Amino acid sequence: MTMWVFGYGSLLWNPGFEYQESMIASLPEWHRSFCMRSIHHRGTEEQPGLVLALDAQDGAHCQGVALSVAPELQDQTLAYLRERELISSAYLEKMLDITLADGRIVEAVTYVIDPNHVQYCHLEMEEQAQIIATAVGGRGPNTEYLHNTASHLIELGIQDDDLDWLSARVRMLTGT
Repeated sequence: MTMWVFGYGSLLWNPGFEYQESMIASLPEWHRSFCMRSIHHRGTEEQPGLVLALDAQDGAHCQGVALSVAPELQDQTLAYLRERELISSAYLEKMLDITLADGRIVEAVTYVIDPNHVQYCHLEMEEQAQIIATAVGGRGPNTEYLHNTASHLIELGIQDDDLDWLSARVRMLTGT
């Protein structure tokens, strides 16, 4: 049986695992948000950055990409994803129903924010931009994460007004 993984942030442009198929998909009742302080990948404990997470919200939906994984690669893919995504336990691994662009509804491995975790935050857009403009972590500048995600969403034809605004604002702040 095929395993599906739902990507909405860095998995869009850096999945890090082999997949068979990629398709636009939608996840109901969740929205993409810079609501997780990053103390490893895009910031440090001293100067946290921000990364995207799925935050529960009634009536919301998040468009992203569903990636299918062949049965023989599922165990190693899950091990890789858990090492990558569960580094600080701010994400929770859930099996959630997503709707693929072709209308099929499938269950997908999905990483969502733990709203009780210390890294969970709700910040105004300007504060998000200020943090993203300067934070750097083990995987590089927070700006790279934002701009890569925003540009890949555009390439995929997925509209995300918040990410578009943040990307433009951070470019103004950094002069790039």
